[in-house]
Amino acid sequence: MSTFLYFILLLSLIFILFKKLLPSKRKLPPGPKGLPIIGNLHQLGRFLYKSLHEISQEYGPVMYLRFGVVPVIIVSSKEGAQEVLKTHDLQTCSRPKTVGTGLFTYDFKDIGFAPFGESWREMRKLAMHELFSSKKLKSFRYIREGESALLVKKVTNYVHEKPNYQVNLRKLIFTFSASIICRLSFGDNFCDFVDMDTVEELVLESEKNLGSLAFADFLPAGGIIDWISGQQATMKKAFAKLSNFLELLIEDHLKRGKIQDHSDIINVMLDMINNPTKLGPFKVTDDHLKGIMSDVFLAGVNAGSVTIIWTMTELSRHPRVMTKLQEEIRATLGPNKEKITEEDLDKVEYLKMVIEEAFRLHPPAPLLLPRLTMSDIKIQGYNIPKNTMIQINTYTIGRDPKTWTKPDEFIPERFVDNPIEYKGQHFELLPFGAGRRICPGMATGITIVELGLLSLLYFFDWSYPKGMTAKDIDIEEDGALVIAKKVSLELVPSLHRW
Repeated sequence: MSTFLYFILLLSLIFILFKKLLPSKRKLPPGPKGLPIIGNLHQLGRFLYKSLHEISQEYGPVMYLRFGVVPVIIVSSKEGAQEVLKTHDLQTCSRPKTVGTGLFTYDFKDIGFAPFGESWREMRKLAMHELFSSKKLKSFRYIREGESALLVKKVTNYVHEKPNYQVNLRKLIFTFSASIICRLSFGDNFCDFVDMDTVEELVLESEKNLGSLAFADFLPAGGIIDWISGQQATMKKAFAKLSNFLELLIEDHLKRGKIQDHSDIINVMLDMINNPTKLGPFKVTDDHLKGIMSDVFLAGVNAGSVTIIWTMTELSRHPRVMTKLQEEIRATLGPNKEKITEEDLDKVEYLKMVIEEAFRLHPPAPLLLPRLTMSDIKIQGYNIPKNTMIQINTYTIGRDPKTWTKPDEFIPERFVDNPIEYKGQHFELLPFGAGRRICPGMATGITIVELGLLSLLYFFDWSYPKGMTAKDIDIEEDGALVIAKKVSLELVPSLHRW
C-alpha cells in the first residue's frame, strides 16, 4: 500500500513540474527554446543584461524565457516598458522573492525589494513623507555642500603635495558619496571611525550576493545545490558582515543622540518603533529599520559613485566634450568661486546633458529590479500570465537605433531641444525606473552626482597619466545589480588657472 502511495505522489510531482514547464496555449511572446528543467539558464552569461540584449536581437523587444521553472518576460523597448511601468503599473508592481533579496532585506522589510502589500505601502509612505521629501532634501543641503567642499580640498592637497599624482577617482568618489549618504541617512560620517577600503569592500560584496542568482530561486530542490556549492554559506557570511555594520551604526547613533535639529532615518524610524500609534495598526520593527538602512546603504552609496565615475570616464575618452563642458561651467559660474553651491546646479545645462548621456550608455542598473505580475495582462499584444517575472532591459532601450542616432557613441548634444529626461516620464531613459516602484531617492542621488561632477570640473583640469591617451581608457564592466567600471579610473589633476 505504501509503495502505491509513493508511486501516486511521484506521478503528481511529475505532473505539476511538467505543467509548469509546458508553454501556455495563450499567445506568449517569442523566445529561444529552453532545455528541460533548467529552461534558458544555460544561455545566460556573466552579465545577464548583455546576454538578454544579444538574445533580443533575434527574438525581438518582448521575449519569453524560463529561468529554471520560473517564467520570465524580457522587455527591451520603450513601448513595452511604458506598458509595464505605466499602463499596467498596478498589476506589475510586486516583486518576486529570491533567496538573496529576502536575506539582505531582513525578510523583505524594505522598500526596494518588498512585494506589493500593506508593509510596502506603509514603508513607502513613510519614506516619501519622512525620509525623501523635498523638505528633507533641502534641510540636509549643508551636508552635501560641505562634503563637496571637502572633496575639492582633498584634490587640492594632492595637487600641492604630490605634483603629477595619479588620483584614484573610484576611491575618492566612493568616499564622497558614502559620506553624504551616511550623514543624510544615519547621522554618521563613518569615515571618522571606519576604514573606507573596508566599507567599499562591504558594499561590493553585499551587492554581489544580493544580485546573485541562486539555484533555489529557479529550480526544485535548488537549495541543495546552493548548499553543496557553498553559495548558501557565502551569502550568509556576506549578510552577517552587513548586519554587523548596520548594528554598529545604530549603536553609535544611539550613544550620540540626535544631530542638531534634523532627523535622519534612524531617528525617524526609532521614533516610529517607540511610538507605534503614529502609523495606526501598522507596526514598524527593528527589521524594518535595518531593511531600509540596507536599501539606502547599498543602492545610495554605490549608484551615485558609479554614475560619477562613468561620466568622468566618458569625458576623459572624449576630450572635445570635456573641454566644451568645462568652458561652459567656468563661463557661467564666473572666475574664482570659493565653493560650489546647489544654486549652481541649474545654471549649467550642458552638464545635465552629459549626465543624461552617461545614464543612457551606463545606467547604474542595466536591468531594473524585476517585477511580478499580480494578474493576467497584455504587453505589446502578448498574453502575460499572473505570477510571471518581468525584467526591463534599460541597457538595450538606451541603445535602440530606432530612438537614438549613433547609439553606441557618447554624444550629449543629442539632448539639445530634446524633451527626454530621466525622471520616469520618458521610457527611453529609465535609470531610476518609473511608476510606483521608481527609486524614492532619485532627487538626492542626482543632486549628489551633479555636485560631485561640478566640483571636479570647475576647480580642476584633468590629464592622462604619463604615456596614456584617451584610447587607453577602457570601459570594462563589473558588478551584479549595479554595474561599475572594473578598472579604477586614474587621472592627474591640476588647479585651473584663470
